[in-house]
Amino acid sequence: MSNDSFTEVTNESWFGRIGGAIKGVIVGVILFAVAFPLLFWNEGRAVTRYKTLKEGGGAVVSVAAESVDAANAGKLVHVTGKAMTDATLKDSDFGVSAQALKLKRVVEMYQWDETKESKTQKKLGGGTETVNTYNYAKKWSGSAISSSDFKKPSGHENPGAFPYEPTQFTADKVTLGAFTLSSSLVGMINNFEPLSIGSDSLQPEPLTNKAKLQSNSFYIGADSANPQVGDTRVKFEVARPAEVSVIAKQTGDTFEPYVAKAGGSIELLQMGIQSSAAMIQKAQESNAMLTWLLRLVGFVLMLIGLNLVFKPFSVLADIVPIFGSIVGFGTGLLAFLLASILSLLTIAIAWVVYRPLLGIALLVVAVGLTVAAAGKFKSARKTS
Repeated sequence: MSNDSFTEVTNESWFGRIGGAIKGVIVGVILFAVAFPLLFWNEGRAVTRYKTLKEGGGAVVSVAAESVDAANAGKLVHVTGKAMTDATLKDSDFGVSAQALKLKRVVEMYQWDETKESKTQKKLGGGTETVNTYNYAKKWSGSAISSSDFKKPSGHENPGAFPYEPTQFTADKVTLGAFTLSSSLVGMINNFEPLSIGSDSLQPEPLTNKAKLQSNSFYIGADSANPQVGDTRVKFEVARPAEVSVIAKQTGDTFEPYVAKAGGSIELLQMGIQSSAAMIQKAQESNAMLTWLLRLVGFVLMLIGLNLVFKPFSVLADIVPIFGSIVGFGTGLLAFLLASILSLLTIAIAWVVYRPLLGIALLVVAVGLTVAAAGKFKSARKTS
């Protein structure tokens, strides 16, 4: 695999850094402001989802897949069985077909890729010297890489687009016993596996002269042992008929989302035969995971925002680099403490609205942390 690199040294004056830091304050304020509604909304979303799933767990009725009982119309039902189809899916461009729920064309192209390494050193007087090293290497990628964005595009040109785009074919009708799965439920089926392409496969004539069948994939290029930029390989994956479990509202002989009194909706499909209780529990676990992820995102947005707001102080002190480092450490610590306290307060206030008992307890903890942090800063100032 060929590779090369390009190094560029840039210098920024103290005044230039001050200007950049002041502009960064605007971005910081925006990020800081966005964090609050995100954290508040996330708690409301989490509570609604939790109550919706809990309500669904008490209302769901398990029914047999072999027949449709009209008495269950409008109810939240739990059905298990094998998702089936009679459809044969075909990719006409490559002459590949399979009787499957889904047929996916996976495309990769050999392209130049750029990675950047930066080392910045502060100089006396507040300026900085940055050494940027741009490394170039060829690799297989499932998405187009724009070489026009490279620092050194010359000699690293990539094709503008794939000769064949990734795509997916889905059966028009997928059944679960006597039921027909809705398109949204079919979209949740993800049991993809590689599709074996035999050497006796009939390729469309336009493809015969430019594609070779090799290692269970089509190779478009001169020599697969020595790939060149622009060479493309195409393979296929299928989602075959499989056992699934569904929880959704029964409507006729199909399904749609069940709207709970809590305000949310339930439409679940999980692979394999699972009980309704296990499916609800798994959905609750996914909800908890998403809740913590969004809490982390809100905290990080607030932390980055505060760091950008405080950045001018460390840049001002960078006239003597060691002073700037000390101030930067201090403002970074302050940003972390403020982000932690404010995130906790926001979540606590949201809980007071959505979960009053837990919210009040959390609010007491947040206020206690705020008082303790204020006390430490006060004692530190007296000591200094």
